[in-house]
Amino acid sequence: MEVYGVQLSFNNKEEVLHFPINPSSIEVSESGQGKTYDISGIGEINVIKDRKLTEYSFSGLFPAQRYPFAGEEELLQTKKATYRRIHLDAVDYKQLSTDIAENNYRNKIRNNLIIAKKDVKRSLLIQPVQYIKLIEKWMASKRPVRFIFSSSTYDINTAVSIESFQWEESAGGSGDIEYSIKLMKYIFYSAKKIVTETTTDSRPNDKQQAKTYTMVAGDSLWSVAKKQLGNGNRWKEIQTVNNIKDSELKRLPIGKVLKLP
Repeated sequence: MEVYGVQLSFNNKEEVLHFPINPSSIEVSESGQGKTYDISGIGEINVIKDRKLTEYSFSGLFPAQRYPFAGEEELLQTKKATYRRIHLDAVDYKQLSTDIAENNYRNKIRNNLIIAKKDVKRSLLIQPVQYIKLIEKWMASKRPVRFIFSSSTYDINTAVSIESFQWEESAGGSGDIEYSIKLMKYIFYSAKKIVTETTTDSRPNDKQQAKTYTMVAGDSLWSVAKKQLGNGNRWKEIQTVNNIKDSELKRLPIGKVLKLP
């Protein structure tokens, strides 16, 4: 696979890191979260669940010296500065060094290469430690970065978290740093505010409501007990519940509401 470029960026490209040497390969890991269970009479079954987050991993070299296979337009952009790796011949390099020493920031055009004021101020060779510090700073921020990989057959452009970053100085490499990095696809999410409503206690009233009867013409306590309670002899219970005196039994008014036991 012919690789054209690998890039990490932070906070909508406020900071950008182009890897100076394209990795020889990028490993992409896709897996599911299915689980198996033993069912009596059936045997082992597999329950398919959502896929796990995609993982990307690769390794490479941060060079401390110039290599013909390193990117011509290697770029490392931070909030404070933009660093470009500019390949110049001996004459141009000497002239540029003089301009820097003399603070001469006018535009220089040589061999179709424009060296602007902001470029003259920057280092001509990005040191490995600058890459390391930037990646470690992103990890410490606990925020996602954007991973962009461009090739002749496949492109990736997704938010990721930096899961691991390891590096070591190459033996006999004149300061070159070998690194390996592991990324995991990041899904943006946000907590939703839950509004709770306070409700009054609406428990049902377990207390049994008293039954009543409204007297009509011709009623007596005996007849009411007969009709409502099924037994006329229970008229005394109605008298007691309603606190009716014996002297009132023969002159109970029509429309009087009686409580029933």
